[in-house]
Amino acid sequence: MMLIPSWQTRLADEFDKDYMRSLQQFLDGEQKQGKVIYPAEAERFTALNKTPFEQVKVVILGQDPYHGEGQAHGLSFSVKPNVKVPPSLVNIYKELEMDLGISPAQHGFLAQWAQQGVLLLNSVLTVEASKAGSHQNKGWEIFTDKIIELINNEHQGVVFMLWGSYAQKKGQHIDRTKHCVLESVHPSPLSAYRGFFGCQHFSKANGYLESLGKQSIEWQLKPLEGTEDVKQTQQFGLPF
Repeated sequence: MMLIPSWQTRLADEFDKDYMRSLQQFLDGEQKQGKVIYPAEAERFTALNKTPFEQVKVVILGQDPYHGEGQAHGLSFSVKPNVKVPPSLVNIYKELEMDLGISPAQHGFLAQWAQQGVLLLNSVLTVEASKAGSHQNKGWEIFTDKIIELINNEHQGVVFMLWGSYAQKKGQHIDRTKHCVLESVHPSPLSAYRGFFGCQHFSKANGYLESLGKQSIEWQLKPLEGTEDVKQTQQFGLPF
């Protein structure tokens, strides 16, 4: 799976490192054993390919891809069209409504955010079907740490949304003098009522971007029918 040029030029060396070779061997071995891996190989770098490096304005950091059939497609918290909206995303929509008065979308496909500069990055980019966390500590975390490091070092004025202790630990080296770091508990039903609801991260992100003269994010998701992504998929059968 190739990366778009703006990421390829910055990450090409990573693919030659021992950890990445080891990770690829692990993934190849899992597939040879007939194990089902999500997302599909062509979708593993969707987050990077939907949001070019120079366009990154916001980073929303997730942990693992969804492990249910037909859910994961390479964007954190997002699911494919016509898939039931997962509980954490339901709570994200609830906070959007409380924060900005945005009615919850009837789908969970977040590509419209990615296309505006919201990098929807999971720390781990693959998972075995029905086995949450099964690909942790295989090398993906090193790769995604590098992505965060590049954004931290080469960008100015990016909003990082770190939800939950895992994301906060992964983002602990972000330079708070250069970037806006918003932290809260995770939007999971297990924790959302302990501080995610009412965090106002979406309005705070837009306020920060506007203060720097940047275009704010349109968080309101449009209905999917007729959007460019869906048209392309229907016409060409392209993967997301």
